[in-house]
Amino acid sequence: MIHIDQKTHTTEDGKTVIVLAPSGRLDITTAWQFRLKLQECISKLSPHVVVNLSQVNFIDSSGLTSLVAGMRDADKVKGTFRICNVHPEAKLVFEVTMMDSVFEIFETEEEALEGAPRSMTT
Repeated sequence: MIHIDQKTHTTEDGKTVIVLAPSGRLDITTAWQFRLKLQECISKLSPHVVVNLSQVNFIDSSGLTSLVAGMRDADKVKGTFRICNVHPEAKLVFEVTMMDSVFEIFETEEEALEGAPRSMTT
Protein backbone atom coordinates (compact mmCIF):
# COMPACT_ATOMS: atom_id res chain seq x y z
CA MET A 1 0.00 0.00 0.00
CA ILE A 2 1.30 3.43 -0.90
CA HIS A 3 0.37 6.58 0.98
CA ILE A 4 -0.44 9.53 -1.30
CA ASP A 5 -1.01 13.02 0.06
CA GLN A 6 -3.26 15.09 -2.13
CA LYS A 7 -3.90 18.80 -2.12
CA THR A 8 -5.41 21.31 -4.46
CA HIS A 9 -3.76 24.52 -5.56
CA THR A 10 -5.46 27.31 -7.48
CA THR A 11 -3.23 29.39 -9.74
CA GLU A 12 -3.50 33.15 -10.14
CA ASP A 13 -5.44 32.70 -13.36
CA GLY A 14 -7.94 30.42 -11.63
CA LYS A 15 -6.81 27.01 -12.82
CA THR A 16 -6.89 24.09 -10.43
CA VAL A 17 -3.70 22.09 -9.99
CA ILE A 18 -3.70 18.81 -8.08
CA VAL A 19 -0.53 18.15 -6.08
CA LEU A 20 0.11 14.49 -5.34
CA ALA A 21 2.87 13.46 -2.95
CA PRO A 22 3.34 9.70 -2.72
CA SER A 23 5.63 8.37 0.00
CA GLY A 24 7.75 5.25 0.21
CA ARG A 25 8.55 3.14 -2.80
CA LEU A 26 7.05 3.59 -6.26
CA ASP A 27 7.61 0.07 -7.53
CA ILE A 28 5.83 -2.93 -8.98
CA THR A 29 3.78 -3.41 -5.81
CA THR A 30 2.54 0.21 -5.55
CA ALA A 31 2.76 1.72 -9.05
CA TRP A 32 -0.73 0.52 -10.06
CA GLN A 33 -2.30 2.27 -7.06
CA PHE A 34 -0.50 5.48 -7.95
CA ARG A 35 -1.54 5.07 -11.60
CA LEU A 36 -5.20 4.76 -10.58
CA LYS A 37 -4.90 7.85 -8.36
CA LEU A 38 -3.41 9.84 -11.24
CA GLN A 39 -6.17 8.69 -13.61
CA GLU A 40 -8.86 9.61 -11.10
CA CYS A 41 -7.41 13.09 -10.44
CA ILE A 42 -6.91 13.91 -14.10
CA SER A 43 -10.34 12.66 -15.21
CA LYS A 44 -12.40 13.97 -12.28
CA LEU A 45 -10.58 16.90 -10.68
CA SER A 46 -8.14 18.69 -12.96
CA PRO A 47 -5.97 17.99 -16.02
CA HIS A 48 -3.13 19.85 -14.29
CA VAL A 49 -1.01 17.71 -11.97
CA VAL A 50 2.19 18.20 -9.98
CA VAL A 51 3.79 15.08 -8.52
CA ASN A 52 6.02 15.80 -5.53
CA LEU A 53 8.51 12.95 -5.18
CA SER A 54 10.36 14.20 -2.09
CA GLN A 55 9.10 11.24 -0.01
CA VAL A 56 9.76 8.58 -2.66
CA ASN A 57 13.18 7.05 -2.14
CA PHE A 58 12.88 4.27 -4.70
CA ILE A 59 11.40 4.12 -8.20
CA ASP A 60 11.57 1.15 -10.54
CA SER A 61 10.42 0.77 -14.14
CA SER A 62 6.82 0.21 -13.01
CA GLY A 63 6.92 3.50 -11.11
CA LEU A 64 8.31 5.30 -14.14
CA THR A 65 5.63 3.71 -16.31
CA SER A 66 2.89 5.01 -14.00
CA LEU A 67 4.37 8.53 -14.29
CA VAL A 68 4.56 8.28 -18.10
CA ALA A 69 0.95 7.09 -18.20
CA GLY A 70 -0.11 10.04 -16.03
CA MET A 71 1.72 12.44 -18.32
CA ARG A 72 -0.04 10.92 -21.35
CA ASP A 73 -3.44 11.19 -19.64
CA ALA A 74 -2.79 14.88 -18.88
CA ASP A 75 -1.61 15.50 -22.45
CA LYS A 76 -4.76 13.95 -23.87
CA VAL A 77 -6.93 16.48 -22.04
CA LYS A 78 -4.58 19.41 -22.76
CA GLY A 79 -3.36 19.43 -19.19
CA THR A 80 0.08 19.74 -17.66
CA PHE A 81 2.11 17.15 -15.82
CA ARG A 82 5.05 18.21 -13.71
CA ILE A 83 7.35 16.48 -11.29
CA CYS A 84 9.20 18.17 -8.44
CA ASN A 85 11.45 17.47 -5.46
CA VAL A 86 12.86 14.26 -6.88
CA HIS A 87 14.59 12.37 -4.07
CA PRO A 88 18.36 12.11 -4.77
CA GLU A 89 18.23 8.30 -4.85
CA ALA A 90 15.31 8.33 -7.27
CA LYS A 91 16.87 11.04 -9.47
CA LEU A 92 19.43 8.55 -10.75
CA VAL A 93 16.67 6.42 -12.26
CA PHE A 94 15.39 9.43 -14.23
CA GLU A 95 18.90 10.24 -15.46
CA VAL A 96 19.89 6.69 -16.41
CA THR A 97 16.65 6.13 -18.35
CA MET A 98 16.84 9.62 -19.94
CA MET A 99 13.40 10.32 -18.47
CA ASP A 100 14.72 13.56 -17.01
CA SER A 101 14.43 14.95 -20.55
CA VAL A 102 10.90 13.58 -21.04
CA PHE A 103 9.29 15.02 -17.93
CA GLU A 104 9.12 18.60 -16.79
CA ILE A 105 11.07 18.34 -13.56
CA PHE A 106 11.30 21.20 -11.07
CA GLU A 107 13.45 21.57 -7.95
CA THR A 108 10.60 22.72 -5.71
CA GLU A 109 6.84 22.43 -5.55
CA GLU A 110 6.58 26.24 -5.70
CA GLU A 111 8.50 26.33 -9.00
CA ALA A 112 6.36 23.55 -10.43
CA LEU A 113 3.19 25.41 -9.45
CA GLU A 114 4.47 28.71 -10.85
CA GLY A 115 5.32 26.98 -14.09
CA ALA A 116 1.89 25.34 -14.20
CA PRO A 117 -0.13 25.40 -16.27
CA ARG A 118 1.36 26.99 -19.31
CA SER A 119 -0.29 27.31 -22.67
CA MET A 120 0.55 24.61 -25.18
CA THR A 121 0.78 27.20 -27.96
CA THR A 122 4.35 28.43 -27.61
